[in-house]
Amino acid sequence: MTPRPQTPRPPAAPGATRRTLLLRASAAALAGTCAPFAPFALAATADGFPDHPVRMIVPLPAGGASDVVARLIAQKLGDLWKQGVVVDNRPGAGTLIGSTAVARAPRDGYTFGMVISAHVINPSLRTHMPYDTVKDFTPLTLLGFPVMALVAHPSVAANDVKGLVQQSRQGAISYASLGIGTATHLAGELLKTMTGADLVHVPYNGSAPAYTDMLTGRVPVGFVLLDSALPYIKDGRLKVLGLTSSKRSAIYPQYPTIAESLPGYALESMFGFVAPSGLPAPVAAKLSRDLQTVANLPEVRERMSQLSIETVASDGPSFGAFIDRELKRWAPVVKASGARVD
Repeated sequence: MTPRPQTPRPPAAPGATRRTLLLRASAAALAGTCAPFAPFALAATADGFPDHPVRMIVPLPAGGASDVVARLIAQKLGDLWKQGVVVDNRPGAGTLIGSTAVARAPRDGYTFGMVISAHVINPSLRTHMPYDTVKDFTPLTLLGFPVMALVAHPSVAANDVKGLVQQSRQGAISYASLGIGTATHLAGELLKTMTGADLVHVPYNGSAPAYTDMLTGRVPVGFVLLDSALPYIKDGRLKVLGLTSSKRSAIYPQYPTIAESLPGYALESMFGFVAPSGLPAPVAAKLSRDLQTVANLPEVRERMSQLSIETVASDGPSFGAFIDRELKRWAPVVKASGARVD
């Protein structure tokens, strides 16, 4: 068979061969560089996300108010996504253990976590932080503000904050908090700073162990989330000395505020959700949007109200701005209290 004649190729333009080789080499290098990040390229579209179970890290123990809220949101997200949402309790070190696990998680959206007020207090309270509160997280939503209260064992003679301050001058009084660096810790430090009360801080990893000692009177008073204390208040095993908010709760108007005895006193706690930094924007947007969706479900808002939580359900950028403001707000409060954890 006679070979088919070859059509001659036109001569290459000067430098074309070299450019072609360089382009091919660059493409090959880029493909090799991007290969390890293929999951991110897929995740960047957020199509089908999530397609396997998601982990929600909670920096406090199971059984407390934060855990109840987390499991409520996890259940509703699971219903929305048709995927499991596993609640992973990582308590300890004033929420640093749990938040560090979130900061170091893969940046694919399959791990995110709850934060409380300790998230914005810790940087002022501690010299050495295992992460940067702003740079190492993607804000997803400010879920809401829980009502916080100062409660006491019935053996405490005082029935309000003014009486407690006077009683402390006869001898130091221990107060429980839900952990070092939490809003419940700083609530006590703020009270000490404003009144000179002789109060000794006793931190716990969450409300469950705190109540073990408060219900026996071993630690006679404590700053806690009101909802977790309500069963003990209703049966007379604890009493409310005051709420930490600036005005009475619309849900529980029968309880006075600390500010009614101590003008100028005001402090609020918060619940929010964050993910690791560097999340693909579409995935971060979907996580934030879906968290807002479930938080605004009528049954969730009703349950949050029953838990003494004012629902906010903000978007991610709004929560980021809130975090920036709170970091600046807490710094002088911590400095004035003299509290340090190192």
